[in-house]
Amino acid sequence: QVQLVESGGGLVQAGGSLRLSCAASGRAFTYYAMGWFRQAPGKEREFVAAISWNGGATAYADSVKGRFTISRDNAKNTAYLQMNSLRPDDTAVYYCAADRVGVANIPKAPLNYWGQGTQVTVSS
Repeated sequence: QVQLVESGGGLVQAGGSLRLSCAASGRAFTYYAMGWFRQAPGKEREFVAAISWNGGATAYADSVKGRFTISRDNAKNTAYLQMNSLRPDDTAVYYCAADRVGVANIPKAPLNYWGQGTQVTVSS
């Protein structure tokens, strides 16, 4: 089992920045690819970003490319999502997820481990 806990959400003005963290415990975090997803009110959950187990490969949704950066520190069992140039349409609950799959499969595979989510609100 892998337990995931997100933190770092909050209220920020448009153009601002936030860094989300996803702390993992349980089984060897090192071997799991990580992903960030988000769900806005009334919308389906959507993929945001993914990173391979060793950080060597990343993937991003087109809507966040150039603004968001995913990273991980396996020594700290933590993954991060640096969010810059935030826009009101980035407002959502952000979830991290993990599984032993390739980065390319993170956006579409059913993933086994999910956090509880952290709210990000961007005001205009």
